[in-house]
Amino acid sequence: MKPVYKRILLKVSGEGLAGNENFGISAEAVKILSRELKEIYEAGVEICIVVGGGNIFRGVKEASKGISRTVGDYVGMMATVMNAVYLQNMMEKEGLPVRVMSGLQIPQVCESYLYRRALRHLEKKRIVIFAGGTGNPFFTTDTGAVLRASEMKCDVIMKSTQVDGVYDDDPGKNPNAKRYDMVSYDEVIAKKLGVMDITAVAMARENKIPVMVFSQHEKDALKKAVCGKGRFTLIQ
Repeated sequence: MKPVYKRILLKVSGEGLAGNENFGISAEAVKILSRELKEIYEAGVEICIVVGGGNIFRGVKEASKGISRTVGDYVGMMATVMNAVYLQNMMEKEGLPVRVMSGLQIPQVCESYLYRRALRHLEKKRIVIFAGGTGNPFFTTDTGAVLRASEMKCDVIMKSTQVDGVYDDDPGKNPNAKRYDMVSYDEVIAKKLGVMDITAVAMARENKIPVMVFSQHEKDALKKAVCGKGRFTLIQ
């Protein structure tokens, strides 16, 4: 392995932790992810992770059914903490030093997010999983991921998704959808390509952090992406 990035932020969706299940956490999917993370950690890559919570609860979707968007977002944030703690445990079984830091204060479960403490964990070669979003409603986990990547001075945001990059249309519905190898932040915003919300893309542009979008289903996808190989789209 010859990584091209020193410090990364990996954004993992809740669906990615569910594996082939429709709901909840797949022990097998998390185990596979943990082993991939161990490989790149041992290659010298410093790792930050942001996990989603869509495998447990979707704030926006549930809010559309009548509950408060604010309440829905807080429940979604707590779902990300559940995923983060589970992932932490699996990674520790692989011998990795991991800390979970939450934007919500849940001291019995994990550390509260503090900027300097997070940096100190990275300096001590620990992996940091950021959970609980920003601690505020109306911000997506994508926006939270870009925020943490900016604070931690990450070289790249690696977004693990259901597809192998950014397309000009939904490839699941349109077989003629065009895939981009590289696309600008401005084009993603102007064409509403939907890979991340506009706030997240604008923040990545402002802080000049490239976003790499790749498929979580491809074998060794994370390892290849860290080395600048494999199939992905780079937003920059």
